[in-house]
Amino acid sequence: MAWRGLQLYGSPAVSSLGCLTRFTRLQSSVPEPVEEEETRENVQRASSLARRKKSHFEGEEIRPFSSFLTDTFGRNHDYLRISLTERCNLRCQYCMPEAGVDLTPKQKLLSTEEVVTLARLFVSQGVNKIRLTGGEPLVRPDVVDIVSELNKLRSLGLETIAMTTNALTLKRKLPQLHEAGLNLLNISLDTLVPAKFQFITRRKGWEKVMEGLEKALELGYNPVKLNCVVMRGVNEEEICDFVAMTEKKALDVRFIEYMPFDGNKWNHNKMVTYQEMLDTIRQRWPDLEKMSDGPNDTSKAYRVPGFRGQMGFVTSMSEHFCGSCNRLRITADGNLKVCLFGNSEVSLRDTLRADTSEEELLKIIGAAVGRKKKQHAGMFNIAKMKNRPMILIGGNGLQWVTAMAKGSDCCLPKTIFNTYIRDRSRVKGFLEGALGGQKCLQQFYSTSSHNGNRLDSLYGLGVNLMQNDKHQSRSNREFSSGKDGVATNGDGSAVGGSPGASLTHTDEAGSAKMVDVGHKDSTRRTASAAAAVMLGADAFALVKDNKMKKGDVLTVAQLAGIMAAKNTSNLIPLCHNIPISKVDVRLRLDPSQHAVHIVSEVSTTGKTGVEMEALTAAAVAALTVYDMCKAVTHSITIENIHLVSKTGGQRGDFFKS
Repeated sequence: MAWRGLQLYGSPAVSSLGCLTRFTRLQSSVPEPVEEEETRENVQRASSLARRKKSHFEGEEIRPFSSFLTDTFGRNHDYLRISLTERCNLRCQYCMPEAGVDLTPKQKLLSTEEVVTLARLFVSQGVNKIRLTGGEPLVRPDVVDIVSELNKLRSLGLETIAMTTNALTLKRKLPQLHEAGLNLLNISLDTLVPAKFQFITRRKGWEKVMEGLEKALELGYNPVKLNCVVMRGVNEEEICDFVAMTEKKALDVRFIEYMPFDGNKWNHNKMVTYQEMLDTIRQRWPDLEKMSDGPNDTSKAYRVPGFRGQMGFVTSMSEHFCGSCNRLRITADGNLKVCLFGNSEVSLRDTLRADTSEEELLKIIGAAVGRKKKQHAGMFNIAKMKNRPMILIGGNGLQWVTAMAKGSDCCLPKTIFNTYIRDRSRVKGFLEGALGGQKCLQQFYSTSSHNGNRLDSLYGLGVNLMQNDKHQSRSNREFSSGKDGVATNGDGSAVGGSPGASLTHTDEAGSAKMVDVGHKDSTRRTASAAAAVMLGADAFALVKDNKMKKGDVLTVAQLAGIMAAKNTSNLIPLCHNIPISKVDVRLRLDPSQHAVHIVSEVSTTGKTGVEMEALTAAAVAALTVYDMCKAVTHSITIENIHLVSKTGGQRGDFFKS
């Protein structure tokens, strides 16, 4: 068989980007190995030797890994991620705004030829793995042709052609991609519940994703990697369900810590850490095994003994892996990004189109790689940094603008808006409030580069935070739409202005009244709430082992929460009696905090929302846990009862970050 481990570098004699030297690779016969695993080890050993030693073989020099792709900390960057498009057919909450983003003009995106040219250049310098991303790469019409062209680079040393996709159209396109040379596949899937898929992605299509997954397994992809972003209060209770999928299927489920990017309203309280996820899995599978990780693996690998597949944890936030980072990224508009969380970018597109020589382009790439830092700034600092939103790092062309007022932490992204704000003075009033008052606004004025159009600049900044379009996400909202579209505070006063609208449950005299909802249309409405009960070590141990004298704490509390939701109108005086279609109350033990975390979800089809039902369910379930455990200790505390989400209402959807 052919030994494919040694890569021989010749002396490049190239005058332009269109004429890249094709380096030769050694092909020699070796005895047939006894074990397949031994073959892989031999290949890895030979490849490592070729990159680190200098010698002569058949008249050609084997040189070390390209200096252009080696940073000052000795990290060799042999993994390139290329975004093919800015477009996506989903609107995931952690990735992009519901209304989408402004797209970069087509002529400013990398063409097919430019993608292949850059790929060939990087492979010639030692890159052996290329991953195609987006946006959603499958929406690009020529994606199969690109994979086919990349497949021709295997003679230069390319070993892996990978793709990350949401799999909405994968079932139809994968056979062609497989034939073209795609040999590694990651599917983004954050939930196994169809309704929750629509909630997270703001689109339907869960069934199509699952069909794409099955098609990948049918074609022999082993493993198929599932990327799951875990968010507290959204999908953390599904962790074990994902693990259970690995019992019979060749899957590698990768649980990803929720990361901060511009536009996703990141909050560290929403992040579920690697250790929390691990504890959750070990409660169900105590014999969970740690697997060995490769030197550049981003995922910490584990498996349940006897299961066909495995799982891993991408711990970018809690336990970064910067020291072994070997990845570079090219965005859809042709910018080289050496760190996922960094804001430094270099335009390779402009360099290509300026007919720059290969030598000069390599110097530019080498300079960018050489400036790569030892590690990222940490999750709390990253959350404050100017950076692309996740969809843009994958390759989105929206030019986010950060208005950083001196001495403040305010940061407003420029986004598209579909709002019924009627005059710019109202936007100015809102921005005064959002930026922390007139002083902060004046500081922004003084630093604006558009002196002649300062109000125009402000008008385009941060308007998405007002969330007046009833179809737009209410994520991280701290105000609501008042009459005539005026942004208002929670107390009804106009943001940045004088008091405006009044509370809805009082009349003009201040007396309590029930709101008339008869004029409203019946719509599908949902709400979710959460609470936490801090038990302490002793009570927690008894609950975990189901040894409380009063019985099964979690089951009784679950039933109490369901009953409470159905009786909310009897408990809250001005609530309407609503025909509830579903109540779901889930309780999860948290060993790290000796706590019980409660999440309630309520749905209906009617004329008013069910947030009070969801909050009541969470609160009463928490009170029931207290009642069941108070004989052990009175130090139990109930914390953080809050609304997680609300959809279907007249004012639009709300998602707490």
